[in-house]
Amino acid sequence: MDLDWAAFFKDYEWLIEYLKGMVKPFAALAVVLLAVALSYSQKLSLEGEMIYSVFRSFLQLSVIGFVLQFIFNQENAGWIILAYLFMVSVAGYTAGQRAKHVPRGKYVAGVSILAGTAITMFLLVVLNVFPFTPRYIIPVAGMMVGNAMTVTGVTMKQLRDDIKMQLNLVETALALGATPRQATLQQVKRALVISLSPVLDSCKTVGLISLPGAMTGMIMGGASPLEAIQLQIVVMNMMVGAATVSSIMCTYLCWPSFFTKAYQLQTHVFST
Repeated sequence: MDLDWAAFFKDYEWLIEYLKGMVKPFAALAVVLLAVALSYSQKLSLEGEMIYSVFRSFLQLSVIGFVLQFIFNQENAGWIILAYLFMVSVAGYTAGQRAKHVPRGKYVAGVSILAGTAITMFLLVVLNVFPFTPRYIIPVAGMMVGNAMTVTGVTMKQLRDDIKMQLNLVETALALGATPRQATLQQVKRALVISLSPVLDSCKTVGLISLPGAMTGMIMGGASPLEAIQLQIVVMNMMVGAATVSSIMCTYLCWPSFFTKAYQLQTHVFST
């Protein structure tokens, strides 16, 4: 039986276009090979890790690219919510791993990230900054979730470490009748300042040191620099909002793990 090549190429046109587009990414592997060669020459023993990391990123991005292509072609809003919840779940797990000594850390991180990003995204949609479509919401949610993940993980870890270092001070405050919030007010402030400072510093220096990803992508895609700037301003604003809400939320959710209902410290949390 003769193969109908015209029908074959038509059915797999998307795959052919994808393979054509992968020429440049494969060409960019030259810089990875340079890094591997330098690692080998300096006896860093990072060659395997480099190759694994690049291969894993290639595989993950390829899979997510096909998934996003499928979601973008759907008109059901459920796919948007499903993709968003998946990102929040992975981010909550990752942030919880960073603060592994915090009890129920993954739950605390997941709920905090969900609250911060959902509130921010809701406001953006209500104010008509972005339409509720996969092409806008999924990339926007990804940026917010990734940023909130980093901030939440740092906040939880820093808060637990600060309370551990000042355990006697906190216990004294509790003995004098202070609530857990009053007893750890300075530790909470310090954890929030440390975790949010990189986000605020990024806002202060955006465009001066480097061009952010969203802005760079639009410019390389042919958009006007002025249009790219407008989008980047929105991105920076939403990242500050989501990070602040998520980090503050996680401090509230950490208290039940740090204190008993009788306002006593859970000493086993700080003994490791």
